[in-house]
Amino acid sequence: MPREVITIQVGQCGNQVGCRFWDLILREHAHVSKAAVFDASLSSFFRNVDTRHSDPVDLPVGDGRSQLRTLKARSILIDMEERVIDSLLTGPLAELFDARQRITDCSGSGNNWAHGHCLYGPMYREAIEEKVRHAAEQCDSLQCFLLLHSLGGGTGSGLGTFILETLEDSFPDVFRFVSCVCPSKDDDVITSPYNTTLALRSLINAAHCVLPVSNDALVGICNQISVRDTNREVQATLTDLPQDSKYEALYRPAGLGPPRMPGG
Repeated sequence: MPREVITIQVGQCGNQVGCRFWDLILREHAHVSKAAVFDASLSSFFRNVDTRHSDPVDLPVGDGRSQLRTLKARSILIDMEERVIDSLLTGPLAELFDARQRITDCSGSGNNWAHGHCLYGPMYREAIEEKVRHAAEQCDSLQCFLLLHSLGGGTGSGLGTFILETLEDSFPDVFRFVSCVCPSKDDDVITSPYNTTLALRSLINAAHCVLPVSNDALVGICNQISVRDTNREVQATLTDLPQDSKYEALYRPAGLGPPRMPGG
């Protein structure tokens, strides 16, 4: 049975990393599966949509040999500035995203955790819950949410952690995975240490698994290989998330519910 993953990309960093993430998934699947069919592994991250109808119809996995029509990522794009998401929706992967599954503003969060968490969070909570609910209704067996964001900026740290807490309230039985980029020690954003510190509490209490990525480590890697290859290496582990065998070590004994991070 397919086990779907809904990806939520938040902020400039989250959406830029997300774009490379989707590119990597498509390339790896094309390398492994030479047949253009909609199988179970592809359905974990994508919907197969027949756009010939006025109201596009989702095509089921079936026996894993269904013909590919139009792939749509199980993704929600969120940013309080329009520039990055607009570039995604006009770029090479534009047809992969559902433009209706986006939330943007025009003023940004000003690199301020409180602005993203306490202002934009409550302001857009209803819209966010509706987008997530819509994505979840299109899944047969939702396995987890994957949140992509940074900890240094205002939208990624503030609104990102607000969304994480909202997911805990609305979908307590669904795993919440987070891949976050930690700021460099010499980050030019003066508020990034405060944003990171304020965001950590939500990561500890509301996430089942956190996959942190150090900006300093990325810089070191970039000194040895190209930026293109670096982005692929950073996201490589994320493509393994829907594999059930990867989860066996995370489960507690039956009856104790999903696992939690220390301090959760």
